[in-house]
Amino acid sequence: MSTNLEVGILGLPNVGKTTLFNALTKAGVAVSNFVSNAIEPNVGVVEVPDPRLLKLAEMYKPKKITREKMQFVDIAGLGKGASKGAGLGNKFLSHIRQVDAVIQVVRCFTDESMHVEGELNPLADIEILNTELCLADLDSLEKRQERLQKALKSGDKKAQDELDVIIRLKAGLEEIKPARQVIQTKEEAALVRELNLLTLKPILYVANINENDAADPEASKYVQMVQQYATKEGAEAIAISAKIEAEIAELTEEEAKDFLAELGIAESGLDRVIKASYKLLGLITFLTAGEPEVRAWTINQGTRAQRAAGKIHSDIERGFIRAETVAYNDLITSGSFAAAKDKGLVRLEGKEYIMKDGDVVNFRFNV
Repeated sequence: MSTNLEVGILGLPNVGKTTLFNALTKAGVAVSNFVSNAIEPNVGVVEVPDPRLLKLAEMYKPKKITREKMQFVDIAGLGKGASKGAGLGNKFLSHIRQVDAVIQVVRCFTDESMHVEGELNPLADIEILNTELCLADLDSLEKRQERLQKALKSGDKKAQDELDVIIRLKAGLEEIKPARQVIQTKEEAALVRELNLLTLKPILYVANINENDAADPEASKYVQMVQQYATKEGAEAIAISAKIEAEIAELTEEEAKDFLAELGIAESGLDRVIKASYKLLGLITFLTAGEPEVRAWTINQGTRAQRAAGKIHSDIERGFIRAETVAYNDLITSGSFAAAKDKGLVRLEGKEYIMKDGDVVNFRFNV
């Protein structure tokens, strides 16, 4: 995984994709109602909001607070024929082959702007984009299959395992079945990892809704359609009003809180997108705290303590002795690390300990 978690934002033209990108990143990119002719995608990096860091900062009075970062890559509007180069589609699709996950923005709002396909139909929009991604992956697999067949003829027996997976993937993609629905094991995924298949990436569907639907998005029949589709596919789906998020992006933090409360919305779109992305990718956060710095660290669910220590520095992983660990809520309730220790809430964990979200950790090591 890249240093910054990287998420690609896709959608048909006129779905509010760049408006959402601007709201999430405050990047101020020009919004157009047409497929862009720009070659390069828009890129924005945001800090991952985590209120736990501010609470820890009150306790430790650190010199600095360091949050994790997430990078958003906004790909120009894609449409039918993108996989064959229409609207510079191939060029754009190549930009998201390196991302960790994909957000597909789906139009679930009505306004005066023309829908690119002439009518509002979220499921048809999803199918158009998924078809293009499947066709682009099919092209990659066909090229790889040719090389593997040559390798087999020259006696490379390892090529057979990968070839078997590719043949199965091709059959699925020809029926517009994404690779993530065909791959069954981690071993199979590893065999085709270097191909960076677009349809193997985890996907988050973002239903872009009317402003008056924002307080109760579940009531929208269009949102329900997207959620049902995502559930069936084993993906995630959330509803956001890009217009409201664009307004929030212009406000101060305090003004934004008041505005959201007034609208009856519990969290900003950025918070919800990041939470959904972390869930989608199976990520959790552990925390380190002290006078020099209070910091968040992102790791995969199931990561053991010694491996987590390596996130901070390879020397700490190599010389790992113990992880001095306390749950965030226990630390805050206790009022200080010393008080948590007195209550027996601070644990000494070995290298096989599986890290939990919100663990506040001090790694003991000796190199």
